[in-house]
Amino acid sequence: MSGALLMDDVVVRLYGKRESPQAYAIRDYLQRSDVPFEWVELKDNEQARAELGLESVDDARLPICIFPDGTRMERPTVRQVTEKLGWFRNPSRSEYDLAIYGAGPAGLSAAVYAASEGMKTAVIERFAVGGQAGTSPKIENYLGFPTGISGLALMARAYNQAQKFGAEMAIPDQAVRLENGTDSRFAIALSDDERVKARAVVIASGANYRRLDVADIAQFEGSSVHYWASPVEAKLCAGQEVALVGAGNSAGQGAVYLASQVKKVWLIARGRDLRDSMSSYLVERIEAQPNIEVLTETEIAALEGEKGALTAVRWKHRRTGQETRRPIRHLFLFIGAQPNTAWLAECEVALDPKGFVCTSAEFGAGGRPLETSRRGVFAIGDVRAGSVKRVAAAVGEGAQVVATLHAYLADIGDKPAL
Repeated sequence: MSGALLMDDVVVRLYGKRESPQAYAIRDYLQRSDVPFEWVELKDNEQARAELGLESVDDARLPICIFPDGTRMERPTVRQVTEKLGWFRNPSRSEYDLAIYGAGPAGLSAAVYAASEGMKTAVIERFAVGGQAGTSPKIENYLGFPTGISGLALMARAYNQAQKFGAEMAIPDQAVRLENGTDSRFAIALSDDERVKARAVVIASGANYRRLDVADIAQFEGSSVHYWASPVEAKLCAGQEVALVGAGNSAGQGAVYLASQVKKVWLIARGRDLRDSMSSYLVERIEAQPNIEVLTETEIAALEGEKGALTAVRWKHRRTGQETRRPIRHLFLFIGAQPNTAWLAECEVALDPKGFVCTSAEFGAGGRPLETSRRGVFAIGDVRAGSVKRVAAAVGEGAQVVATLHAYLADIGDKPAL
């Protein structure tokens, strides 16, 4: 597989059940990280015995990963898989010039510009490279790519570029809080009890996908309810009818991509007209797809299924109350996101009423662009209040914040990080 983030010659064989949330999480991570892997769906007990020596496909040891050196891992976590691949590294320095939390387009842009200009830079990411942009099947309005480019391909290039300039990556690792150090120092405390210390911090943690307010939705997440549309999800629902909720550009991109893979896409939107919230070129693409049916002024009423497997979706027209039930096994949600700022709860970074990080002359110490209410802490990308939710804007903020960082580090006058 070309464009792999770290290596092209590794093949991971993953065995599991189609509806397994654990197997799906690993598949999703490998796909989003552009790791060559082979998915083997175990369909019956005979296959489980022949290929893995298991008594049944319901064995509590599933899913199973087998690596090129013959190592076999049963029910591994994503973190265990990355450690086995040799990806995860604990921080190698006692202190960095800059710690960035988030490896989406904003965070990777900041890493490229900071590292290329000599800053000792660490990037922490809680799941996979690329953020929401990395899940986009095709970005068609990014400057310089007239025929479009997948979010995965674009973010893989940015990741490789940041590494080329010496930025260090800790992926996946979860930040749990931002701590004050001494002498204008900061520390990002991680879930594995490690700490990344730095002279400055950039918050690029993006946003969490918003969940639909429907009963029992949690039981279907990871198997039947999805928050992005990649080749992994496309294979799960190939040839089926699917429902997709949303009316923004991400929803439009997802609908167009899925239409090329599935029998039919029901595009469900609360508003009266997609053009009120979606770019014209995407609306035109949707209108040109014979297997996309748009349902405006409509919302999901209920989900049906058992044991984590969705069997039907019910929706209703908001004005007439008319309800429809369809035998649908996969539901895609593109209904916006909430800022990933819970890890900032114990520090004094000012947030707006919706939880986004404030950056302005009013809140920023010294009035530096993109600085928060905490001197030396900056915010860029989707997590920032008032940001433009576009990849190009996030990349621009990543470049801009590095210029601001130079001024800040010059002001505090400390020696470079060790």
